[in-house]
Amino acid sequence: MNLNARAKPKLIDRGHQPKACRTCVLFEDLHSSLYFVNASVQEVVFASTTGTLVPCPATAVPPATLRWYLATGEESYNVPGIRHVHPNGTLQIFHFPPSSYNKVIHDNTYYCTAENPSGKIRSQDVHIKAVLREPYTVRVADQTAMRGSVAVFKCIIPSSVEKYITVVSWERDTVPVTGPRFSRTSTGALYIQDVQKEDELFNYRCMTKHRYTSETRQSNSARLFVPDPTNSAPVILDGFEKREIMATNRVELPCKASGHPAPKYRWLRDNRPLEPDTRFQQTMTGLVIENAQPSDSGNYVCEVWNSYGNAEVIGRLLVKEPLRVVVSPRKVKGSVGSQVSLTCSVTGSDEYELSWYRNGDKINAAVSVHMNGVNKENLVMDGMAKSDGGAYQCFARKGKLSAQDFVQVILEDGTPKILSAFSEKVVSPNEAVSLLCHVKGTPQPVVTWTLDDDLVMKDSRHRMGHSLTADGNVISYLNISHTQVRDSGVYRCTCNNSAGTVSYQARINVRGPADIRPMKNLTAIAGRDTYIHCHVIGYPYYSIKWYKNSNLLPFNDRQRAFENNGTLKLLNVQKELDEGEYACHVLVQPQLFKNQSVHVTVKVPPFIQPFEFPRYSIGHRVFVPCVVRSGDLPISINWEKDGKPINASLGVTIDNIDFTSSLRISNLQRVHNGTYTCIARNDAAVVKYQSQLIVRVPPRFKVQPKDQDGIYGKAVILNCSADGEPRPTIEWKYSKGAGVPQFHPIALNSGYRIQMLSNGSLLIKHVLEEDAGYYLCKVSNDVGADVSKSMYLNVKIPAMITSYPNSTVATKGEEIQMSCRAHGEKPIMMRWEKEVEKEKQSHMINPDMWRHTVSNSKGPDDVISTLKIQPTMREDSGFFSCHAINSYGEDRGIIQLTVQEPPEPPKVEIREVKERTIALRWTMGFDGNSPITGYDIECKNKSATWEKARRTRDVSPTLNLATIIELHPSSTYNIRMFAKNHIGDSEPSNELTVTTDEADPEGPPQDVTLEAMSSQSIKVTWKAPQKHLQNGMIRGYQVCHREHSANGSHQFICASVESTGDSETLTLNNLKKYTQYEVVVQASNSAGPGPASSEVRATTMEDVPSRAPENVAATATSPETISLSWSTPAREALNGVLQGFRVIYWANLPDGELGEIRNITTLRSPLELDGLEKYTNYSVQVLAFTRAGDGVRSEQIYIRTKEDVPGPPGGVKASAASNSVVYVSWLPPLKMNGVIRKYTVFCSSSYPTVVSEFEAAPDEFLHRVQNLSRNRKYSFWVLAVTAAGRGNSSEVIAVEPLAKAPARILTFSGTVTTPWMKDIVLPCRAVGDPPPMVKWMKESGSPAPAVIDGRRSIHGNGSFVIRTVKAEDSGYYTCVASNNWGTDEITLNLQVQVPPDQPRLTVTKTTTTSITLSWIPGDNGGSSIRGYILQYSEDNSEQWGSIPISPSERLYRLENLKCGTWYKFTLTAQNAVGPGRISEIIEAKTHGKEPQFSKEQELFTSINATCVRLNLIGWNDGGCPITSFTLEYRPLDSPVWTKAQRTSLTKSYNLMDLQEATWYELQMKVHNSAGLAEKRVKFATLNYDGSTIPPLVQTAVKDPVKKSGHEGVKMMVTISCILVGVVLLFVLLMVLRRRRREQRLKRLRDAKSLAEMLMSKNTRPSDTLNKQQQTLRMHIDIPRAQLLIEERDTMETVDDRSTVLLTENDFGETAKQKSATAAHTVHYQSLSQATGPLVDVSDVRPGTSKSSLSNPTARRAAKPGPAARNRYASQWTLNRPHPPVSTHTLSTDWRLATPRVAGSVDKESDSYSVSPSQDTDRARSSMVSTESASSTYEELARAYEHAKMEEQLRHAKFTITECFISDTSSEQMTAGTNDYTDSLTSSTPSESGICRFTASPPKPQDACRVMNMAVPKAHRPGGELVHLPPYLRMDFLLSRGASGGPREAAMGQACLEPQKSRSLKRPSLLAPTPMEVPASREAQQWQPGSASTLPQREAGSDLAQAAKLSTSQESLLDSRGHLKQSSNPYAKSYTLV
Repeated sequence: MNLNARAKPKLIDRGHQPKACRTCVLFEDLHSSLYFVNASVQEVVFASTTGTLVPCPATAVPPATLRWYLATGEESYNVPGIRHVHPNGTLQIFHFPPSSYNKVIHDNTYYCTAENPSGKIRSQDVHIKAVLREPYTVRVADQTAMRGSVAVFKCIIPSSVEKYITVVSWERDTVPVTGPRFSRTSTGALYIQDVQKEDELFNYRCMTKHRYTSETRQSNSARLFVPDPTNSAPVILDGFEKREIMATNRVELPCKASGHPAPKYRWLRDNRPLEPDTRFQQTMTGLVIENAQPSDSGNYVCEVWNSYGNAEVIGRLLVKEPLRVVVSPRKVKGSVGSQVSLTCSVTGSDEYELSWYRNGDKINAAVSVHMNGVNKENLVMDGMAKSDGGAYQCFARKGKLSAQDFVQVILEDGTPKILSAFSEKVVSPNEAVSLLCHVKGTPQPVVTWTLDDDLVMKDSRHRMGHSLTADGNVISYLNISHTQVRDSGVYRCTCNNSAGTVSYQARINVRGPADIRPMKNLTAIAGRDTYIHCHVIGYPYYSIKWYKNSNLLPFNDRQRAFENNGTLKLLNVQKELDEGEYACHVLVQPQLFKNQSVHVTVKVPPFIQPFEFPRYSIGHRVFVPCVVRSGDLPISINWEKDGKPINASLGVTIDNIDFTSSLRISNLQRVHNGTYTCIARNDAAVVKYQSQLIVRVPPRFKVQPKDQDGIYGKAVILNCSADGEPRPTIEWKYSKGAGVPQFHPIALNSGYRIQMLSNGSLLIKHVLEEDAGYYLCKVSNDVGADVSKSMYLNVKIPAMITSYPNSTVATKGEEIQMSCRAHGEKPIMMRWEKEVEKEKQSHMINPDMWRHTVSNSKGPDDVISTLKIQPTMREDSGFFSCHAINSYGEDRGIIQLTVQEPPEPPKVEIREVKERTIALRWTMGFDGNSPITGYDIECKNKSATWEKARRTRDVSPTLNLATIIELHPSSTYNIRMFAKNHIGDSEPSNELTVTTDEADPEGPPQDVTLEAMSSQSIKVTWKAPQKHLQNGMIRGYQVCHREHSANGSHQFICASVESTGDSETLTLNNLKKYTQYEVVVQASNSAGPGPASSEVRATTMEDVPSRAPENVAATATSPETISLSWSTPAREALNGVLQGFRVIYWANLPDGELGEIRNITTLRSPLELDGLEKYTNYSVQVLAFTRAGDGVRSEQIYIRTKEDVPGPPGGVKASAASNSVVYVSWLPPLKMNGVIRKYTVFCSSSYPTVVSEFEAAPDEFLHRVQNLSRNRKYSFWVLAVTAAGRGNSSEVIAVEPLAKAPARILTFSGTVTTPWMKDIVLPCRAVGDPPPMVKWMKESGSPAPAVIDGRRSIHGNGSFVIRTVKAEDSGYYTCVASNNWGTDEITLNLQVQVPPDQPRLTVTKTTTTSITLSWIPGDNGGSSIRGYILQYSEDNSEQWGSIPISPSERLYRLENLKCGTWYKFTLTAQNAVGPGRISEIIEAKTHGKEPQFSKEQELFTSINATCVRLNLIGWNDGGCPITSFTLEYRPLDSPVWTKAQRTSLTKSYNLMDLQEATWYELQMKVHNSAGLAEKRVKFATLNYDGSTIPPLVQTAVKDPVKKSGHEGVKMMVTISCILVGVVLLFVLLMVLRRRRREQRLKRLRDAKSLAEMLMSKNTRPSDTLNKQQQTLRMHIDIPRAQLLIEERDTMETVDDRSTVLLTENDFGETAKQKSATAAHTVHYQSLSQATGPLVDVSDVRPGTSKSSLSNPTARRAAKPGPAARNRYASQWTLNRPHPPVSTHTLSTDWRLATPRVAGSVDKESDSYSVSPSQDTDRARSSMVSTESASSTYEELARAYEHAKMEEQLRHAKFTITECFISDTSSEQMTAGTNDYTDSLTSSTPSESGICRFTASPPKPQDACRVMNMAVPKAHRPGGELVHLPPYLRMDFLLSRGASGGPREAAMGQACLEPQKSRSLKRPSLLAPTPMEVPASREAQQWQPGSASTLPQREAGSDLAQAAKLSTSQESLLDSRGHLKQSSNPYAKSYTLV
């Protein structure tokens, strides 16, 4: 758009150029002008990859200075490599990466200025915008157009780039669209007229181009669907909503619709039909307007209609005119002080913003500047100054549009200039004279005239005036008429205006007598020049001379005399020399002079003697005199500072004396800085002298430069400021780089990129990389030394992508690498993103994705990031962006990746099939981003390979029909097509198939191979017969195998296998180990079987021997050797090659412990074992081993080595008991080496030497030797004797009998070992005279007297007796004997053996049929491990199996397990004490899983009208053989299932005789040992013609309206019922929850009466008890768990009081601790081993006595025993209130009790029980381990279910309500005690898990001690027989229906026997034993001597009844009442917690 009518250089009107006036006179004006050359450029858009050049649209004559500015007014400075202004005024923006994008530079409004002497003009705004490369794609949508109508395709372009994109062409199947039916609109749409059917065979796509980056894009391919015409209303295909166009341009308004019949069109503008106009034309695309005018703007409506309807397009057209600006007047010429008025006229818009500029600077309203008008279009300026001249511009702006015009205002210099004037002349008297002065000046000058320095007065003879010329010059004149002699003289013309003054003078001579005008006296100033004028009138005269004192002047060099005009000049007047009379002598005639005198008075002005301020500093004192050295008096002197009087506040003192004045400052400060002036005045002159006072301060930094960072492209300020006096100057220097600084000055300029600010800091407007380096700030002011400081500017480079490919092409499937190089500050993070077109956003690429790899290589200056895609895929096509990011910025590079690939195959359709021809039709698919070049058609026989197919190549890409000829009828052919492009061929298309008949296969299977998979399986692998020999599809195979034999006597065993492909596999299982087999394979198709393959042989793998060596025999050959022999297992049991034998043996020591387990490997039998212990029993086992490992061990055999002579006794003591008696004691030999027959004691004396021998029995260790002589020394020694002879003698002991024998102990110190729960006697036999006193001490930190209580006592013989020894009894006991003559002591170490700790069991290996377990033994409890019991069970089974394992084993493999099945295992160790804790239950699963159907397999191979072929290959067995297969099907409308006639799973199956066109449901169930898999599918048979049936719908209803109504009602009813049900369910849940809560609260309230209720139950009479027995029931309820055991057939009445509720309140109130309690624990003896897991009470350790429990202090003070023993250190008892006389505990005794006769003393029972306790201190002190006690709810439930199966509980009811695992140790429960009962309170573990019911397998007993059966006994506190309340009686669990008599008789026998009779429903009470009731607390404690017996059974219950058990179980006892050897009884206990 032109902004000035004179914009083109050729149209410049030179007449408009202003003239410039020089300051000199009579010079010509110079021509000068400014103008625009390309003012229409208002926007420059360019690509960031190319950059741009923008010339300044202004120029000038003479050449102007061109500059560029930003819209803000800031001058555009150069940024190297980014922006540069060339000297010719061209602005260059360089190409740049996206990281360097700066909105200020690359998207901003600029303008340029041109300046020359004519002025300065500013261009209109130019918006410069850089377009960054953006990812985008263009799309074309499929269209539908009826045949014969119009189709419109539009190229859909993203809005973000739409204004930059142009549609350049359209293609149809890669061929440009041409022809009369096709046209393209101005917006790029494609119109297709008269659409034909063949138009839908092509693909259409558009091609676009980016007008700035020149990028081209190809859209996707779109299809045109052409249906046949149908009558329809018009549908708009293309229209518009708004169009904006500049006037005079062409505009197209689209309007196109489809419809049938063809619609008609009519256009309206502003609701009126268009007027006829040649500029308007209706075309096939719409309305075209040529040369659009503003009047064409308006609302346009395109009406479309046909006979079926109408439509319309409504849009608005806006025709815009360019803005035009004209400023008038066009020529403005003025002068300084004048007024200038300008007017700005704007056209093209009514709305705009107007601005005025002068020489490029905006004009604002001021006092002398006025802007008038609506838009300030009138500019009036008054009093123009000289600087106001120049170029004046008016700008009009609207949005981004702007226009301007300008005029030059010329203001000339106003100083008057005389252009012409008069000259000297001679006139005669009365002659008229006219004097002229032609003067030029602005403002108009005023001219005055003088004669001889006197004004010419206007009178009758003198006339003065002036006139103006056309140029405004003034012509002033002086006319003199009738001149006279006095008119002679010097005339001066003086021109004066505000700009200046100029004068001109010349002499006018009037003839006449010469004379001198009178002169006035003069006063001259000494030292200055003075002029004395001698004015002569008349003419002629001859000379003018000056005299002083009669001396002709000049007479010195200071005098000048101008003879021509009579002026005397005195230079540097001196008073003494020049003052006086001066005479002017004029020679008027020869020898005639005229003279005049003038007196010159010289006055002397003051002369100030120069002075200076010396260098001062702050705080100094100053004194400066001002002396007037000369000058006429009087003289006045005063001072000024900086031109003003000195302020009194400055503290400056001035002293004036005569002709002097002094200035004093007592304390100099910086405020005193300034210029001081001394002023002296007299009549002659005023004289000034000034001097500057500088308080000098050396420079110093206010702000020192510091190292700092600058960001590339940003501004940075290097701070540096200083002060000092005088003000210091700051200079910056620069040294590039980080090396040794070499500083150079920095060029600074206001327009440069680097400027220095007013405070001295350095501003770098745009930091560049090369700006990095050292900067030096130097400060100086000539005071002191300069100061300087350097700093380092570290330029931080934002991450910038410096190089990357704009686009790249890759081939699908191959690797593509795209790299981009980034530069910038480290570290740089590289990131790749992929543009997702559908989501309109980018997704970050994960470098860990399987196809994407991002690698970054770091160089010294940059980072290269490479994105590798391997393989490339179609979806990879698009835009990838490489992002570089660091702390200072981010950049990205956009790469367009086009993945080319072979095209997609065409979609082939059968058009027609004939006998020998097949007609095809196809449609093209995706072209692979490369044009289709042709098609290939292949046809082959199905049995042939595609390499032998017939091919028709390079079918034209424009065709879509073809016919294949010369085919064979009734043959199977495969037909496929390929599309081709430059990349390659597509995948084959779909195939057509025809099937021929089949024949028997002619060839056997190929490549039959065998591979041994295990010791019992061989894998058979083979391939199908050769293709040409198959004669059809192979349906299956017969695989036959047999054992290899020389004569082939074995028969083949065959298995059928269905074909799955060319390679088949079958695994033969359950074969014999290490056996050779031979296999043949035979193929078959539908016609029959083919020939069999040749035999192939293979051998199964080795395995470990399955039998132990036989006939193992051992013979003791000497006391230290044993000879072994055995037989090798049978060959079939070796299962491999025998590698040798291993012999395992160990010693069975006399104390019951086991010796070291050893093993020896040998190749053969026999073997001799040597180095053995003498006379020692050894256990021996033998095993054979192969390469697979060790086989089965033989049964243990026992052999004892031969007897030998014994060793010496272990110790001997001899002590005097009196003056004649000596006691000798000894220990058995450490090595007995046989059976000790006797001991021989020797006694000898020296004088005389007599040796006496005494014999002692083998079990005696003490002998009394008497009748000895007093005070005589005797020697004693002992030896042992076996059958082999006498052993070695002991050491000799000397002793002397004394009358006063000191106390001596005959017992030896040592270690005493005993199993727990036994009575132990610690002997201490002491002698002396007098007899010594004995006391016992126990080591507990420090020795303390041993505790004597009911369990511990000291016998009269000094022995310390501990009954029922427990683990805490272990320790060191010291026996001290003393009398008057001495003291002796011994120390015994008591070690209590306990059952072993649990082993640590783990699973080491699993297979499909075996699980290998290993374990690490736990603590042996002080006794050697005697063996292990391994128990196992299936996960869902309650049946447990038990396996005894040798103590030497650490590994065991369980064979013949179920595949894919979970198993549970536990392990128990046994030592001499008994079985230990059961290990944790571990679970393991054999390999394999349930069957499953592969998702990759299709179930249905083929479906027709009556038959469905199922593909069952998809079923895999999961690793476990499939055991059963069930297939059922039914029509959907039938409830009856039809079961298929098959029992095994084959590869395929045909469902025959189906109904046609029917929906079926198919159900398959496949079982294996791992589980069941089910699959249900629906399928439909076809119609008779092969067509499919409709999908499933609701049952048809005749009346559609009625059907929909019924369905709506039914749905509403269904929904309502569901909602009501949900509400009712919610209400029910809330009610149940509330009731449950109320029940719990009730339990808590009822707990308060617990003690009273229990007491009342135990004090009832016998009849009450009998009544309660009728409701045998036990119910113990704790908030965490509940167990209810009740007898079903005895539930007649229920007494609420018979239910014991133990709640948290019972245990939580400490105030109840004084209530009476009794302990109750439920125990019973197991009668079966095969019934599975019960409750493991291994957490509950017996051993804590009641006395210790009742004494917390004693328990705390007790020294703990070894850690391994503490796990059995306490018992837990469930306490409940009870009268003191009836304190009882019913328990199951796990102690292996020995049988005893009736009436024997019954020791205290060892019970497993639980006692909740709140005393946490006591709980911790008696803590027991519970690490293996955790369990799950599932295990708890299983335990209860198993308990139902028990004989004793089969009539009981078990209910489990809740069981939670506590999660805190603070939940302790306690039942208190009172003063009347023994404290039975124990503690519970504080760790979590106490509240549980743990399920575990049966607990093994010691099988070696068959007599030690656990016998249920009642605790007898105080020796009283218990009166057990019926509700706590558990004897009915042991004996159902027995009468009281027989039951009581049976209780005293050695073993528990099952009851013979079941006649009674309820057991009788235990009869009380008469005994005195203890009255005190001490009496309740157990007394060792108290007799307590069990009730006796009646005579009829003899031992023979032991053979009769429950009908469901077998007796564990033999006829003698002993435990059967084959059974494995374990005690079971239910812990109620």
